[in-house]
Amino acid sequence: MPQTQREKIISKALEILERHPNGVRYTELTRLIKEELFDIPDNTIQSNIWNLDEKINEVSKPERGIFFLVKYLSSERQMESLQNKTLNGAPKKDTKIIEKTSGLSEESFYQPFAHYLLNDLEECTKAIPLGGNKFGDRWGTPDVFGIYKFSETDPIRPQVEIVSAEIKTDTNQLITAFGQASAYKLFSHKVYLVIPKDAEGEISRIESLCLRYGLGLILFDRSNHKNPNFEIRTRAIKNEPDYFYLNLYLKRLGGRISELF
Repeated sequence: MPQTQREKIISKALEILERHPNGVRYTELTRLIKEELFDIPDNTIQSNIWNLDEKINEVSKPERGIFFLVKYLSSERQMESLQNKTLNGAPKKDTKIIEKTSGLSEESFYQPFAHYLLNDLEECTKAIPLGGNKFGDRWGTPDVFGIYKFSETDPIRPQVEIVSAEIKTDTNQLITAFGQASAYKLFSHKVYLVIPKDAEGEISRIESLCLRYGLGLILFDRSNHKNPNFEIRTRAIKNEPDYFYLNLYLKRLGGRISELF
């Protein structure tokens, strides 16, 4: 009997992880699978891989966004992996990505970055491409907007966290992008600024500003929206938002709020 697409994807993932004892990040794993199973749609691969560690006992994710075969972990980490699988039980059902079709422009990177926030950084449990003027303010609408909701199995469950991102492909607009991202701290717990890797001479300055103001910084390849190769330089520091504005902007999401909550 021929294998289903799901069986092919999982089998190929295990084969790749076997060749990488130091682990493979989510984005790289999906890319390697796609190279060999090119006839299977990207979304199908992604939906079968993001929680591979919860589906397959031989696979563990001891760090955010990176998969290992359990046999390659230390004995202590193997025990931690087993305990996590026992506590978590069935796969989480509230982590998902909202799809949106976009053109070959700045907007074409919104969806890939939403995937990156979810599956590599694991900073969100849900994320949606947004952009435009949804919030009605000049600097008020993030390009990607997400939430992090703690699992029902977690002994301590803090409140939902809001995560925003500003993506910029124009290297002449990096300071403007930094200002926009900083403005998102008004209603976000964490904010990421996403800029091109080829912003020569500017990255060090922007990174220093991000460190100073608690923004996360991500670099990417602006020439390839299908594989932007996102690279983290600094993680965002949690910030306490102004809840008046947080509630105001959540209301402005209108019907799209149901995609997050």
